[in-house]
Amino acid sequence: MSANRLKLNMDKTELLWAGTRYNMSMLNDSGPSLQLNNITVKASQHVRVLGVHLSSDLSLDKHVSSVSVTCFYHLRQLRCIRRSLDADLAVTLVHAFMTSCVDYCNAILAAAPKTTTDRLHESSATPRSLIRDYHD
Repeated sequence: MSANRLKLNMDKTELLWAGTRYNMSMLNDSGPSLQLNNITVKASQHVRVLGVHLSSDLSLDKHVSSVSVTCFYHLRQLRCIRRSLDADLAVTLVHAFMTSCVDYCNAILAAAPKTTTDRLHESSATPRSLIRDYHD
């Protein structure tokens, strides 16, 4: 790596061994580590790649939880200032924050089980109550 003037950033370097739950149970706790020159990178159960959380069994539960947490954070922030917003601005902000969170990398959820996608539907349905408050 140094020949190409590259340097390993240990804060951002993660290693994931992926496989079925059965295959992962055959490995010890987190699987073998990776040795790069004098640096050892240990495997972890979850990694984040471009904002998508992947787990060793390739389930998307961690990713969906992360997206839900982010959506509810933005929703709480909007609730704090909702008295200062008119209806059109509230709708615009909800769409800007919530839609961008839910829609980012949603193609990976195409083959996800219904139980996983239902959790995302819940977090995207909650802002409707914020918008509905303006129309009542």
